[in-house]
Amino acid sequence: MSSPTHYLVIDLEATCSDDPAFSRDEMEIIEVGAVLVDAATLRPAAELQCFVRPVRHPRLTPFCMRLTSIRQADVDAAPRLPSAVARLKELVRGKQALFCSWGDYDRRQLERDARRHGVTLPLGRDHLNLKRAFARRLGEEREPGVGQALRRLGLSFQGTQHRAIDDARNIARLLPHALGLEHHRAGAHRSATATSLTGAPATAPATAAVPPPPAPPAPRAAR
Repeated sequence: MSSPTHYLVIDLEATCSDDPAFSRDEMEIIEVGAVLVDAATLRPAAELQCFVRPVRHPRLTPFCMRLTSIRQADVDAAPRLPSAVARLKELVRGKQALFCSWGDYDRRQLERDARRHGVTLPLGRDHLNLKRAFARRLGEEREPGVGQALRRLGLSFQGTQHRAIDDARNIARLLPHALGLEHHRAGAHRSATATSLTGAPATAPATAAVPPPPAPPAPRAAR
């Protein structure tokens, strides 16, 4: 992919169990959380949250509901995966969006479920593992979880852990640090603040005073 116009941060929740007999291959997506981040400002531009009704294991285990706080009623009333994929397609329409996630699990789970349902993902071949990129920025081999990464930066998790949309929002907060562009985002934030003080709406983007960021780390092409 050429220089992206946006980063698409995706996090998933899936069916799970504390029963060792429950295979990872049987896991199915039950929530999609996505935050579309503007590559020029590194600030969120849009987001998507949707529950997904599983097919293989339509009844959530007590363990899964405790872990995710997702209720059986949430997935019973939800559409199947193709509807969620269609919403993702609308989110990135007309944009050069680079798919990012904290680790490779979300990419693999999306690809697995897409094959099951016979749908094509609107994400392209490139994927950026932000968990690995963050560890490399620290010069460490061990790749931290989202909560650990936030604490390394003196930040706290916002929202409910193990909920896809909240996880995606927090990963979006880590994105500038994983890319090594945290100072760029700080500059964009200061420009936006100055603009709001002169009378423009506080939510108006202030990209004119922000130089384009350097090229991000080379993404890994999905195999």
